[in-house]
Amino acid sequence: MKITFLGTGTSQGIPFIGCGCPVCTSDNKKDNRLRAAIWVETPEASIVIDSGPDFRYQMLRAKVHKLDAIVFTHGHKDHIAGLDDIRPYNFFTNKPVQVYATEETQEALRREYSYIFTYPTYPGIPQVVINTINGDEPFTINGLTITPIRVLHYHLEVLGFRIGDFTYITDAKTIAPEELAKTKGSKTIVLNALRHEPHISHYTLSEAIAVASDLNIENTYFTHISHQLGLHDVIDGGLPPGMHLAYDGLELNF
Repeated sequence: MKITFLGTGTSQGIPFIGCGCPVCTSDNKKDNRLRAAIWVETPEASIVIDSGPDFRYQMLRAKVHKLDAIVFTHGHKDHIAGLDDIRPYNFFTNKPVQVYATEETQEALRREYSYIFTYPTYPGIPQVVINTINGDEPFTINGLTITPIRVLHYHLEVLGFRIGDFTYITDAKTIAPEELAKTKGSKTIVLNALRHEPHISHYTLSEAIAVASDLNIENTYFTHISHQLGLHDVIDGGLPPGMHLAYDGLELNF
């Protein structure tokens, strides 16, 4: 299994529009961050977790020629705004893309993309098949078993996912002990780390480090990063052993 980080930025990405800070004006490519998403690739499956506003460019940049499914963490705009751009995959395969989401996230998709779910359909619209995720039950896509992990993004429930030895959690502020227990035995975990200052709905870097330290997982990568966190090389160089900032284009192999 290969994991590719399609984006590692927060909801507004980096550079932040109109900002002249050292991070937003950095020449280091690792300081340029599209909205958070990953590509999970096995011989049998090609799956993207979240399709935000940068989805089209992310697919082109990563050369994702095949897409079996999109799995959504939640219904915020920075995680669903690119769904319309699945149409080329419909065209080349002549079949719909499988979409996996909780009922709450499905409501957001139906609000944002009413034309996809209105009948009779209009020619050329995205073709999807909706599959409902129960946050308490694993599900399978083309032989790949995915275990949901319930986390809280302030008061909104968001799903993280465990796939084999890999766990991906973004937009978390609170994770119950029984949900953290689902990560046990992972070799790699990804956690959101927005900035240094406290935030109402995201882990700060120190909070994410504390969670990762308690879990004692071999490798930790931080994502959903804002320009307020600081320069990639400076922050990454000061992290505890086994912990790293993820960056756009980073590939992990399992």
